[in-house]
Amino acid sequence: MSHLHTVPSTLQADANDFTQLTTYLDTHNGIAWGYMHAKPRPCFSHHLLRELHTWNQFLMAEIDRKEQKIHYQVCASAIDGVYNLGGDLDLFCHLIETRDRDALLEYAIACIEPLYAFATHLDRPELKTIALVQGDALGGGFECALAANVLIAERGTKLGLPEILFNLFPGMGALTFLGRRVGHHLAEKIILSGKLYLAEELHEMGVVDVLAEPGDGEQAVYDFIRRESRARNGALAIRTAREISQPIRYDELKQITEIWVDAALRLGDKDLRMMQRLVSRQTIKGSPSQSPSSASRSTNAVLAL
Repeated sequence: MSHLHTVPSTLQADANDFTQLTTYLDTHNGIAWGYMHAKPRPCFSHHLLRELHTWNQFLMAEIDRKEQKIHYQVCASAIDGVYNLGGDLDLFCHLIETRDRDALLEYAIACIEPLYAFATHLDRPELKTIALVQGDALGGGFECALAANVLIAERGTKLGLPEILFNLFPGMGALTFLGRRVGHHLAEKIILSGKLYLAEELHEMGVVDVLAEPGDGEQAVYDFIRRESRARNGALAIRTAREISQPIRYDELKQITEIWVDAALRLGDKDLRMMQRLVSRQTIKGSPSQSPSSASRSTNAVLAL
């Protein structure tokens, strides 16, 4: 088995008119790939959130038609060194300063909807979701990765929840998703630290499921799928049992977002100045922004099973 240096004929671009998300369907291996590249910053823009929602709806329809198998959904990034830097902090600052609670809550709910869909594998029992982290995953970006059924991260990548640094907390699923992975006591400790963790550290804690060598993330996805194929029925049954004992509930996520909104509206000027500094870092980290075609860098490393 060797790397393919051209895009396999089985990997086709989806017929979606996206501008901040590039998607491919590997019909041979039953894998839907999605690569985020939000602008002007690699965060969860309103535009990216809408495209993630549309992509999920597209996949649900494709699965229900049963014309071709889709067993895995992979959420990755087309931006070198960045998975996703989280919420739109510039928007946060504006809505907090204008005291627009309704708009802030609307944005927060728009964030949890694709994460909830990801966590519950689009409510399709044969689908498994995978987060492929090949760059920094901060705040909501880390929450997105945690929402996946399987979290694969390359060594040396940094993941963390820095919200406590500006006197807030990650309110779009961190406690829910992280708590179910490592227990709520450790989850709270990670959240309150504000620390950025290496993928290796999180793997030791049980947060990251699979470690990949730098640049080998896509290969790690295919290797994982190959290994799981030997006992996929049992693996899916275990997941179903876990979802009975530890269900992910939409109303839980929504109630936590409301707590987050009220906490955000209590932030002071000092906290907002810190948030604005992080906006500048988000912008620098994501520059120069890559074009949608850059997602093809990942397809060049795809391995056929």
